[in-house]
Amino acid sequence: MGHMKVLTNEMRGCRKGPEAWFTGTVWIDEIATGETPSRLKVNRVSFEPGARTAWHTHPVGQALHVVSGIGRVQLKGHPVQEIRPGDTVWIGAGEVHWHGASPRYTMIHLGMQESDEHGTDVVWLQHVTDEEYLPPA
Repeated sequence: MGHMKVLTNEMRGCRKGPEAWFTGTVWIDEIATGETPSRLKVNRVSFEPGARTAWHTHPVGQALHVVSGIGRVQLKGHPVQEIRPGDTVWIGAGEVHWHGASPRYTMIHLGMQESDEHGTDVVWLQHVTDEEYLPPA
């Protein structure tokens, strides 16, 4: 017997990104959370200009796919990179990074990751400072 579920927009939640995890206003719309044995989690994340995640890691890695706007992403110890619609970023397991909108544009991406065997899909660290976010020109 097959198993399929259609999730309507009304069935899924939209929540504001908590201040402990984000700088600025961020909205998180759940796209899908897999049922066991799947460990997949997909969210549509909308950032206002200047908004970004805190530094964080994913135990099994993360894929980001930019839907609209202009964003930024940075791997710890590497330069900030600009990301645009259609771009996909793969962040390896355990890599410290952040992502968000550029200072003058909104950015929406799909964030896709799996949880580990303990059910953890993200580990939050310290906030990204303005100095880190806005490197000298």
